[in-house]
Amino acid sequence: MRTDENKTQINADLCKDFPSLRNSALICVLLLLACCLASCHYPRPNLEDETLSARTRDSLAYLYERHYTWDTNLEVQDDSVTIACLPVKDCYNTLHKGDRVVVAEFAVHPADSVDSVWVKLAHSQEVQGWIRESDMIRAFVPTDSISQSIYLFSDTHASYFIVIFALFVAVWLFRAFRRKQLQMVYFNDIDSVYLLLLCLLMAFSATVYESMQVFVPETWQHFYFNPTLSPFRVPFVLSVFLMSLWLFVVVLLAVLDDLFRQLSPAAAVFYLLGLASCCIFCYFFFILTTHIYVGYLFLGVFVYVFLRKLHASLSVSRYRCGHCGQKLRVKGVCPHCGAINE
Repeated sequence: MRTDENKTQINADLCKDFPSLRNSALICVLLLLACCLASCHYPRPNLEDETLSARTRDSLAYLYERHYTWDTNLEVQDDSVTIACLPVKDCYNTLHKGDRVVVAEFAVHPADSVDSVWVKLAHSQEVQGWIRESDMIRAFVPTDSISQSIYLFSDTHASYFIVIFALFVAVWLFRAFRRKQLQMVYFNDIDSVYLLLLCLLMAFSATVYESMQVFVPETWQHFYFNPTLSPFRVPFVLSVFLMSLWLFVVVLLAVLDDLFRQLSPAAAVFYLLGLASCCIFCYFFFILTTHIYVGYLFLGVFVYVFLRKLHASLSVSRYRCGHCGQKLRVKGVCPHCGAINE
């Protein structure tokens, strides 16, 4: 009878806390929308400063309008790119993958129906030429390592997802064949809230990223050409995105510590494969759903599920053993190591 009464009391306490959890989820969604709609643009440079030279003023204007400017270093990503040696007709130079160039000049051709903006690129004193801006953005990537990482991830993330997912499925089938139990995030999970928090951070980062692509694409393009890992002195929405990435790294370290402390090395590796698949699934799912505005609702549900699991974890295990560090429901003899906790 006492056990039934305790279960009834716990369920009653949880029901009392559900409204507050729902309110917390709603507040998180509203804060996310506020992040996406406020302070989303880089500040416009002060072009009225009389101390600036004409070339510097033009360079800042190009930087604000096109997100790159004179002397910006780029690298060819296509197999080959042809640049025109204007004003000489039928004269071209060919650049190959890996060749590096610098932006030397801009020109506007209003009669060009494809792209009125042309950019002069210089590979060397002998190899220079003009290319449409749209073709340049498609075929070139900034030489900065962060920009190249963004390009690499956006260009090949589907392949990485397929490989990791296929690897996880193969391992799952192998373990199922040998009739071994497989642990996964949220379902048959280990005693840790960091795992679900890691997936939530991935979902949150993907939602913020896609929100920038939908609402303020020029902010992301400016970041692509002028990247930084610092969450300071950037628009607020970018600051939130970068802080979520740094927090993801911190939580990942906590996840690794929890996994290898609670599981055997082999089981921890299998669990990491499943966790990687879950994170990649969250990334793609929220990228696709945020694009049609449904992702915000799913993110709110995700936050609610995480808060519910967090509350359950805190309510069940309020203490830790002073000897082995395992969670305890009440003080007294530790069921794990036998130590007495007063």
